[in-house]
Amino acid sequence: METLRKSYLAGICIGMGGVIYLMCDMKNIAFIGALLFATGLFTILNFGFKLFTGAVGYFPDKTLPAIWLGNLLGTATVGIMMLFSRYGETLSERAGEIVNAKLADTPLSIFILSIFCGILMFIAVDSFKTKGNIIATFLCVPMFILCGFEHCIANMFYFTIAKAWSIRAVIYLLIMTLGNAFGAILFCRLSKRNK
Repeated sequence: METLRKSYLAGICIGMGGVIYLMCDMKNIAFIGALLFATGLFTILNFGFKLFTGAVGYFPDKTLPAIWLGNLLGTATVGIMMLFSRYGETLSERAGEIVNAKLADTPLSIFILSIFCGILMFIAVDSFKTKGNIIATFLCVPMFILCGFEHCIANMFYFTIAKAWSIRAVIYLLIMTLGNAFGAILFCRLSKRNK
């Protein structure tokens, strides 16, 4: 239950990061949104919350399924709540445009883009854990967002607020999850930082 609680809170942090990104993207200041999105990971690291993409690089970890589920519940909570706010329809429309582009992509492309996100997430988290370096958070997160790399947890929020959940969305989310995991685990092993 403690893992689920910390994972749920991490999902909320990522969901709020998604909100600020969408708000800035609609104002054509996506760079600012990408930078502020990093506040989500910054909060997660400083409060010791559990984020799937931050933990999977240290595989094996038997709590990973619970972390993934908690992240899903947290991001979905933010997405659903924002739909009932005065920004709901506007955010949903913009998220819909983003999600449609993702779902129109090929599975191989999604997997590749997810690998690179997994690498950057591992670098950000491991830099904080091993060196106390928070700068990597504010470099790696904007980088994966502006490059269009796929983050499975952030996409849980986008699918929810866009009201775009479908069988295809679930399949693509699983591909993103595998890609994020592959990238993080591979980079961890190659950099000899397996903990």
